[in-house]
Amino acid sequence: MPDEIHLHTLTSDVDTGGFDAVTASLEAVLALLETEDEANAALHTLCLQVVQAFPGASMAGVTVLRTSGPVTAAVTSDVAARLQELQHRLGEGPALDAARSGDTVRADRAGAHERWPAYSASSEQAGVHSYLSVPLLPGTEQPGSLNLYGVLPHAFHRMNESVLALYVEAAAVAVRNARRYGEARNLIEQLRIALRSRAVIDQAKGIVMALRGLDAETAFDVLVARSQRENVKLRVVAERVVAAVSGRESVRNGL
Repeated sequence: MPDEIHLHTLTSDVDTGGFDAVTASLEAVLALLETEDEANAALHTLCLQVVQAFPGASMAGVTVLRTSGPVTAAVTSDVAARLQELQHRLGEGPALDAARSGDTVRADRAGAHERWPAYSASSEQAGVHSYLSVPLLPGTEQPGSLNLYGVLPHAFHRMNESVLALYVEAAAVAVRNARRYGEARNLIEQLRIALRSRAVIDQAKGIVMALRGLDAETAFDVLVARSQRENVKLRVVAERVVAAVSGRESVRNGL
């Protein structure tokens, strides 16, 4: 019993001040990130402004090509969302052509039938007669497109393409910010995991030192050997050791 009390106290007294301080700092950074404007909200606002600026545009949306496949980043209506998701599912349509090729795509209903027969046939009930899609961040890892949909025939003209380029620049900024935001969140989560792993490994190492009278380096080697023997990550071994001591169970045999 004295050994168990001593070991339990050891797991509580391991110096985690640095761990707690860094964790708190990471939480503060994450909270700061969460106060930034959501990129999707910015893109949604942009799409609404585009529809207001172009009389021929009844709806608008943004498609982004990710490694997992195309996604809709913003739309102005449920109909636009269905049109974009239809293109993503079928693998064809103006939004995908613009995003993939890096070229502006402009088409009327007849042209849509010819270029994207499956999409055109499935989207007829939406009543769209005109399409204008401009590439977004071409040549990058996650290109996309800003897409306008018109219910009137020949709703878009060549001049619309150059004017729409100004909105594309604004959309590109929002997409870049979204990418940085996501990368920052992923990095913070990785750091959290690393810090938690380090803390529990340090606790387990201290337990082994106390149980077997070893120095820090040798105690760490013991944990590594068990990790290799059981074919599990070192963090998992450390968690088991700490849990065993916390539960007043003997860990001598396992080590």
